[in-house]
Amino acid sequence: MCVYAMTSYKLHYACVSCRVSFKRHPADEGREHACPNCARPLLCAGHDFAPPPRRDARAWSVVAAVLAEGLRYEGRSPCGCTREPEPRPRTRAELRADRIAAERAGVSLAERLTPE
Repeated sequence: MCVYAMTSYKLHYACVSCRVSFKRHPADEGREHACPNCARPLLCAGHDFAPPPRRDARAWSVVAAVLAEGLRYEGRSPCGCTREPEPRPRTRAELRADRIAAERAGVSLAERLTPE
């Protein structure tokens, strides 16, 4: 058994409007984590979220689009040995190319960004 399976790791939560991120334990059912700056609910960004710098509004707009699709930045499985990282766009150009490809294929952006 993997060592990583024995530990519960914190998840990244992000507030897109404030452009901040925090690591918190997963929220209980019916309870949400709130942003300490604006009191809005934080969005769960996953285990492998790397927040862009706060001043980089363009990168945060890409993060907002990915999180709005209901996707998270996840890499490996909880034990750390079975899954490869999922590709996520990091720039507006990559996001635009993924949206165009999704429209041409007739699928949603979330389906396009989810590996098979």
